[in-house]
Amino acid sequence: MGLSKTIWTNPTEFLRKAQPENPVLFFAPQIVQATARRFLDGFPGLVTYAVKSNPSEEMIENLIAAGIEGFDCASPFEIDLIRRLDPDAAIHYHNPVRSRADIAHAVASRVMAWSVDSVSELAKLVEMVPAAGCEISVRFKLPVAGAAYNFGAKFGATSDVAVQLLQTVAEAGFTPSLTFHPGTQCTDPEAWATYIREAVVIARRAGVRIARLNVGGGFPSNRGAAVAIDLETIFATIGRVATEAFGAERPVLVCEPGRALCGDAFAVAARIKAVRDGSHVFLNDGIYGSMFEFSQIGIVDRISVLDAEGYRRTGAPEGRVIFGPTCDSVDRLPGEVMLPTDVAEGDFVVIHGMGAYSTVTNSRFNGFGDLACVTVLSLRL
Repeated sequence: MGLSKTIWTNPTEFLRKAQPENPVLFFAPQIVQATARRFLDGFPGLVTYAVKSNPSEEMIENLIAAGIEGFDCASPFEIDLIRRLDPDAAIHYHNPVRSRADIAHAVASRVMAWSVDSVSELAKLVEMVPAAGCEISVRFKLPVAGAAYNFGAKFGATSDVAVQLLQTVAEAGFTPSLTFHPGTQCTDPEAWATYIREAVVIARRAGVRIARLNVGGGFPSNRGAAVAIDLETIFATIGRVATEAFGAERPVLVCEPGRALCGDAFAVAARIKAVRDGSHVFLNDGIYGSMFEFSQIGIVDRISVLDAEGYRRTGAPEGRVIFGPTCDSVDRLPGEVMLPTDVAEGDFVVIHGMGAYSTVTNSRFNGFGDLACVTVLSLRL
């Protein structure tokens, strides 16, 4: 995927003129920067970006331009990417499971902040990472509902184990901290509040004063046409509860949003390959392409349909079964998707809020998946 050099007014202008036969990802840099400033102005602490959600260079460069100075990396590839684009950035290596080769690479790349959720992984860090000036955050988990993904199924120590790990971190001479992740697309501020209150309990049981509390990602992006995302209430809750819970020992707060920073800055346009017998709709993009996450957490319903000349289809909404282009029955969007009754072959289905995970999970199954990236001044059609 390469970024176009031409900057278009909006997706409609490009689609009308280019008539692309492959799906197109539209990128609006001003939305990235405005969203970054919303976090920088509103979150009561350090804002870092979870690179895994969208590691494109244009995304990283616009975040840097907006003032983001820290990045959460999950692999040597992401570490190298950030060091190349911003040599002096703060890098947090918060994937809590790493090989010794991964750790050595990160140490050589001047990574100073790590996370851990197990005794065996902490032993590797104590063995290989110089303690002076380095932070290790113990990642813990709770059975908190209200998120699209349950991150606790893979990562996070129980509170009892977290107490032991935090004590070991402090005894080994590292800067002790705590971190958690409430789960992706978390809209309930009380999820963060519950975790923050448990962080106090863990720190006090361990007898350790933590330097920082990383409240993770999980901040939602706008997936619903009728849903307004209230980040400010989440920010205010995090700041208030941290002060109430920790008092004079309140640690520095850190967050690491991914999709919340990149999601709204991109839209995907997929072309209709066929309307089979007036019923099923086949697109040139699907579950094996930029829409993989739809099979995991449901479809984004911010959808518009344009005809080949760029005019909106205005037929009454009707539920349609939508398939992707591959020769695989799994390549189907979940449920039925509301589309205008007058959709036709050659139309463009434009889906907003597609900046997170749309590129990194895009495969080339059956030779499909050629996803162009086009810069636009606005995503308005």
